Amino acid sequence: MSTAPSTAPDPKRWLALGVIAVAQLMIVLDASIVNIALPSAQKDLGISDADRQWVVTAYTLAFGGLLLLGGRIADFVGRKRVFVIGLIGFAAASALGGLASTAVLLYAARGLQGVFAALLAPAALSLISVTFTEGKERATAFGVFGAISGGGAAIGLLLGGVLTEYASWRWCLGVNVPIALVAAWAATRVVRESKAEGNTKYDIPGAVLVTLGLVSLVYGFTEAAKEKDPGQSTEVLGWTAPTTLSFLGAAVVLLVAFVLWERRSAHPLLPLRVALDRNRGGSYLVFLFIGAGLFAMFLFLTFYFQATLGYSPLRSGFAFLPFSLGIIGGAGVISQLLPRFGPKPIMVPGLVSASIGMLLLTQITADTSYWTHVLPPLLLMSIGMAAVFIPASSTALVGVGSHDAGVASALLNTSQQVGGSLGTALLNTLYAGAVTSYLADNVGSGSQRQVASDALLSGYHTAFFWGAMMLVLALITAVTLINAKKDDIPAEGAVGVA
Repeated sequence: MSTAPSTAPDPKRWLALGVIAVAQLMIVLDASIVNIALPSAQKDLGISDADRQWVVTAYTLAFGGLLLLGGRIADFVGRKRVFVIGLIGFAAASALGGLASTAVLLYAARGLQGVFAALLAPAALSLISVTFTEGKERATAFGVFGAISGGGAAIGLLLGGVLTEYASWRWCLGVNVPIALVAAWAATRVVRESKAEGNTKYDIPGAVLVTLGLVSLVYGFTEAAKEKDPGQSTEVLGWTAPTTLSFLGAAVVLLVAFVLWERRSAHPLLPLRVALDRNRGGSYLVFLFIGAGLFAMFLFLTFYFQATLGYSPLRSGFAFLPFSLGIIGGAGVISQLLPRFGPKPIMVPGLVSASIGMLLLTQITADTSYWTHVLPPLLLMSIGMAAVFIPASSTALVGVGSHDAGVASALLNTSQQVGGSLGTALLNTLYAGAVTSYLADNVGSGSQRQVASDALLSGYHTAFFWGAMMLVLALITAVTLINAKKDDIPAEGAVGVA
């Protein structure tokens, strides 16, 4: 029996959209909800400062590294089937994380969440494409999908604060279980199955090479931040330690091997023609650097709010809310300006604004006010990011053929997730090094508590400075590579899946 979609509109398509929207919301809020819970989880499980980034990067690495493969699996195995499998698997991984008794088990659960999210997210996006075939209805459906992608982070911040403060950090993972299972049950009844026709071969070697390469790179960053003799020494292993160099060297070998394999593979995971175009490649690099800066910003501001300012998890969630609202509000304005001015005149000022906002965070102290030293930078970054996300999503599809549109759109999300993984690991390493150096340089110079507090601030300042440098790299990339004009922008931009 054919699994191609019927030409008649699906009578249950709006119910199907509701189910898909719930699944998308769960994926989007999962990153921010865990950020708010991380200080409590770190304390409960005894996670070191060097290793805490694995709670974030285990998820984003698996998600970003397997997203392209997940999209092909969904197309060829069946989008509905993979969607349901992704939901059930995500529920199981979330339950495992919520019950984790050790840090390693929590990292493993987060990695599994990423694996199933890499199946779930592209399946959800594809299901919207095949379920809504009429132009106006499809635009409405993608509008709902995009609004959830933009606003889900805000919901996650608030929900994470409520659950952590009034229940436990474990419920920030456990809450996914009933949501995913109910969505899976509903999907079996209202979502119509569909498959792509043609070749069904998968680039498994490519997926293995790129994922192992990225994991090795992150592990190298983490090793550089570890203490030589935890509890007895204030020196870190550093960038020249044998273990650090070994993992970084292995990462280079694996990632070079991935590129060489993709050049000769008959069915590449990443067709290089998609990434090597000037505008598309520039868009992916912009998202890579933005992910590196923003993911780390959320991590370190969370610890600043809770460890330095003494905010509760719920108050921390509200403190981030202006950032999400700024992006949502700014997106509506930018979408109207893009057809008039084109992408580059909007992206460049946006990246300047975001870079300045991140640099201003280096001025925070234990005594500065949220209203004068945190809120203005958050607003500068949020407005700047709105001015980048929409144009860059469009330039990611400039000149791409219809057969590569799905890969081009997925690669944008992959770039952001991978950038977030690498940036979080790298900046956490630089943070740990700054804290350790400050403690070593100020032994006996004041009360132990004051020195420890000042050491944390030194780490935050270092992380925010290098986060700003990531955004500056995105700015340089946009200035030098993006040259698309307003007439080059495709009618339908890339749609984010995370």
